[in-house]
Amino acid sequence: MRKGAKIGIVGGVCAVLVGGAGYGTYNFVSALTGGGSGSGSEAVRTGPPDAAEVRETTQKFFSAWEKGAAAEAASYTNDAGTAGPLLTAYAQAADITEVHITPGTATGATVPFTVKATVSYGGKSAPLDYKSELTVVRGRTTHRPLVDWRPSVVHPDLKAGDTLVTDESASPPIDAVDRNGKVLTKDAYPSLGPILDGLREKYGAKAGGSPGVELVIRHQAGGAADTTLLTLAKGKPGRLRTTLSAGVQAAAEKAVRAYDESSVVAVQPSTGEVLAVANHRADGFNAAFLGQLAPGSTMKIITAATLIDNGITTANGPAPCTPDAMWEGQTFHNLKDLAPNLNATLSESFARSCNTAFIKYTDDLKTDSLTREAEDRFGLGRDNWQTGIPSFDGSVPATEGPDKAAALIGQGQVQMSPLNMASVTATAMTGAFHQPVIVPLSLDDREAAQARGLSAGTVQQLRAMMNRTATSGTASGVMAGLGGSIGAKTGSAEVDGQSKSNSWFTGYRNDVAAAAMAQDAGHGVDAAGPIVAAVLRAGG
Repeated sequence: MRKGAKIGIVGGVCAVLVGGAGYGTYNFVSALTGGGSGSGSEAVRTGPPDAAEVRETTQKFFSAWEKGAAAEAASYTNDAGTAGPLLTAYAQAADITEVHITPGTATGATVPFTVKATVSYGGKSAPLDYKSELTVVRGRTTHRPLVDWRPSVVHPDLKAGDTLVTDESASPPIDAVDRNGKVLTKDAYPSLGPILDGLREKYGAKAGGSPGVELVIRHQAGGAADTTLLTLAKGKPGRLRTTLSAGVQAAAEKAVRAYDESSVVAVQPSTGEVLAVANHRADGFNAAFLGQLAPGSTMKIITAATLIDNGITTANGPAPCTPDAMWEGQTFHNLKDLAPNLNATLSESFARSCNTAFIKYTDDLKTDSLTREAEDRFGLGRDNWQTGIPSFDGSVPATEGPDKAAALIGQGQVQMSPLNMASVTATAMTGAFHQPVIVPLSLDDREAAQARGLSAGTVQQLRAMMNRTATSGTASGVMAGLGGSIGAKTGSAEVDGQSKSNSWFTGYRNDVAAAAMAQDAGHGVDAAGPIVAAVLRAGG
């Protein structure tokens, strides 16, 4: 990679540190340098900028940007320290020239605009055309009208810490195909975009392609793969086989679009192969694989297995559902309107999602009983999954005090992703832990994580309880109409500061297991349940 790309990133890091104070930082710099316009003799103005100020500020900013005068353009913003390096990278590291900006009709202080430019590199060039917007605000101490700085002003896909680079692509392009050879594209499967970028970065060279020349967003945060904005010269794509199913993926994409901040994963229990992964999130984060959130009552699958495997109770053994339960000073309750049943079995309390029935067994378990079950039998929490892309392996730490009890119902310090819970369901229904994969292990000789799995007796009891939940318990409404061998578990996880709990749901149908999570969405059947049901309907 050429040096210009590296300079852009380093400059961006420095800018974040220097410009972190926002308005205050700009005004300090402006006070020293004089800023871009205005004089000390002008009367101090307050309140939002008027139409004339908005028009004049945007004209000056656009004019400087068009000329490639990054420092001057940055001086018309309220965060020159951060704006300068990115505007510099725009002209230098990204080689964007012949910039022409056309403002649209302002709505108050917000101005939409269109950018038309040319990107040139190594004798190759291509037109660049996109839309963005900016807002003009009043400087807090200078009282000047200034562009309210954010990276999306330069390009709508830019986020904090990002920069722009035009160069020979770091990895050759790929044609990622599903298990049946169908090409998977970002256009057809939008939430696969970051995943396809990650697969390209990791496996592009192994897939046999050759690199092209591209304008990309280079992300600073989280080691994310470059995002291609424009291709100047196409490389030769290599062919990369994934385990995904185009049909199941399409259903997953459609299902998550109905619920904000939602994610879902489907796996094939007999192999561990990932059939679908979809996210519908404002931040673009792959929470399906990387989320780290309390899974609520879906955790009761592992807890029930722990109780059975440690000889404490059985599916048909006692698990009385009391109105409340206390452990070391903390009182635990059930969901509203859940009637107590002091004669309930574990199967009934599982199907009705009675929290207190599980909390009552806290004293019968060792500090690390739940941890050992999760790690040794379900393959969780060892940080050794090799899925093919970054993933979180779940966390069930050994704890004391109220968190020990809370862990039994998927609260406290327990953290999971939808991928983890889909794998838990797959293990519960087959008895074997198959570490999830999205590309074959043989592609790069990855070593799959191993776990003992479950005995046939434990599997029989878990499947019976999950089937009861799906047919007559809390999941029956959502799972209605699904034929074949089915099972499910609902969950909701309370989160401080949210008006609603996080919605969780996991289930299986024949040789498909799926789990979903929707943040701030209510009970398991409110959002995550319909997502999982739609995926199982397509895959089962």
